[in-house]
Amino acid sequence: MKNIIFALVVCLGLLAGCSNSDHSAPKNGLQRWAANQGKIKVLSTVAMIDELVRLVGGSHVDGLTLIQGDLDPHAYQPVKGDDEKFLMADLVFYNGLGLEHGPSWQHYLSHQDKAVGIGNRLNEEYPSLILYDDAGQRDPHIWTDISLWAKTVPYIVEALSRFDPEHAEEYRANGDSLYQKMMATHEELYDKMQQIPEKQRFFVTSHDAFNYFTRAYLSTSEERLDETWHKRFAAPEGLAPDSQLSTTDIQEIIDHLRLYHVHILFPESNLSKDSIRKLVQAGKEAGLDLMIADIPLYGDAMGPPGSTGDTYLKMIEHNVDILSQYLIKNRIGDDEQTATEISGNGFTTDSKL
Repeated sequence: MKNIIFALVVCLGLLAGCSNSDHSAPKNGLQRWAANQGKIKVLSTVAMIDELVRLVGGSHVDGLTLIQGDLDPHAYQPVKGDDEKFLMADLVFYNGLGLEHGPSWQHYLSHQDKAVGIGNRLNEEYPSLILYDDAGQRDPHIWTDISLWAKTVPYIVEALSRFDPEHAEEYRANGDSLYQKMMATHEELYDKMQQIPEKQRFFVTSHDAFNYFTRAYLSTSEERLDETWHKRFAAPEGLAPDSQLSTTDIQEIIDHLRLYHVHILFPESNLSKDSIRKLVQAGKEAGLDLMIADIPLYGDAMGPPGSTGDTYLKMIEHNVDILSQYLIKNRIGDDEQTATEISGNGFTTDSKL
């Protein structure tokens, strides 16, 4: 009886935040997932988790992503039908670490045995690897470091094996294979990033989503040891983007751009360019020649089917490729290239905004 009452309370809480339309899954995909196909129904909050679940679970799992497409997971609020998905799911996987912070469904996620917070589990086992912002808030963007994201695979293997012990050996084998592939890709991308001259491995994006990426791929071994790698990345918006920039926020980034001779700003695929446009204008007033890269990075969301970021590993590979291409042209004031030359090679000057 208590479980029934709790479920009703959760439903009411979720419905309270609903809109009149369901943006979280294509209708045909939801209908397929809801049908009884004899598979484990797994609901994952974001696509980066869903992909790991599918690769570990193989043919025994039917996965569905709650937050689809370019929706911002930080700002997502439950919509009509989300309560049904939670109740139908056999297992729910979420990131945790503050990513899914809507009050109604965060309460649900933290109080259900079938819900597994892979980022929270990572924090319990490897607390020294989790980053915090200046206000003491945990950084949830662990997927931007493949070697860190790979450490969450065993939690998925464990949960699937507990629910379906008959296929536990298969889940373990799939998990081992996936882990090895991820680590091999991590090493390859690390080597590629380290080929960029050290003085040019600095960048700025819309929001604070690339700290783990910076620590893993752009910093030197000394910087990782003495915790000075933070200088290589900056963003005007915090861990959860809101585009409400103060003059102090803008000035801090302008100072960073000037100090490290950064002239390229990187947009993110699922976020507005408003914050970096404001930086370009402020930089112009401060005498800086700033440009916005034409090709965005993938931060909080993977790319659509057919794009260069339509799988998790391709998403990170895309970011490495774009940064490798653009950071070489980073230091306009120090290199022979002029702003005119660079603007014809994949960059947008402020006059085109």
